[in-house]
Amino acid sequence: MSEITVNIDGMSCNHCTMRVKKAIDGISGVNSSNVEVGKAVVHVDDTKVKREDIENIINKAGYKVK
Repeated sequence: MSEITVNIDGMSCNHCTMRVKKAIDGISGVNSSNVEVGKAVVHVDDTKVKREDIENIINKAGYKVK
């Protein structure tokens, strides 16, 4: 298991954090995530999930990875 920390632009409220958390938690291989305004810490099975997978899903949710 690995921990991935991602800084995120464009988040300003609890709705933003919930949207990003839902997107991240939907990825197969994500064990847990903690999302706050501007940042996500994700625990993953690193044989199934890469940092790029997390970044792509955040971008698809409408936010920008720093």
